[in-house]
Amino acid sequence: MIHASAIVSDRASIADDVEIGPFTIIGDDVEISNGTRVDSHVVINGPTVIGKDNHIYQFASIGDDPQDKKYAGEPTKLKIGDRNTIREFCTVSRGTTQDNGETVIGDDNWIMAYVHIAHDCMIGSKTIMANNATLAGHVHVGDWAIFGGFSGVHQFCRIGAHSFIGMYAGVNRDVPAYTTASGSPAIPRGINSEGLKRRGFDTEQIRNIKDAYRLVYRRGMKLAEATDEIADRSKTQPELELFLESLRSSERGLIR
Repeated sequence: MIHASAIVSDRASIADDVEIGPFTIIGDDVEISNGTRVDSHVVINGPTVIGKDNHIYQFASIGDDPQDKKYAGEPTKLKIGDRNTIREFCTVSRGTTQDNGETVIGDDNWIMAYVHIAHDCMIGSKTIMANNATLAGHVHVGDWAIFGGFSGVHQFCRIGAHSFIGMYAGVNRDVPAYTTASGSPAIPRGINSEGLKRRGFDTEQIRNIKDAYRLVYRRGMKLAEATDEIADRSKTQPELELFLESLRSSERGLIR
């Protein structure tokens, strides 16, 4: 299953059914689990752990040194879960010791061509990143988030679950869960109603999320007041918990 022209380190751990294409290089301390396919001309360096049933397309660079001037060769890590698609020319860096020392990508993500995921990013599951989306270091992304083509996110920002980042958006503050954002700098445009419908949220749940969004962005309330009100509503409206967590965990401040 390994092409004769591929170079695989003796210190790599490769499951028996992994496919590795021609001219691909697998470095030291790389672990690749069952069912994963790595196409031609891919470079994977370690320490990197890649789960099951992933597909990494040609010319991707996975697990190389972080693009951080402070990095001095420390043994940091990249972890990739299961069933991810990583398309052509994507770059994913390992972590740094200035954070948790690892970059993490969850399961079932669809990562299109030329996407860059920088050091120490924490990516959830079932996200979509369109061509040329770029995440700076230390960005956290919740499950089901979608990034339009050529969108960019500033370092340390948090992108909430089920959010939608529009094409060419420049995000320099945190985006709450469920929120649609576009523009540069990105501003809130409402909630991702269509995405929520596709994922099984019913009419009442979507209405509750819209009302919570209005408390933050339309009613002129102070953020602390809106957060308290949403916390009270979340006791009977559990769909608000993700939105509430976004408000409480924000460190860079919310997009406005």
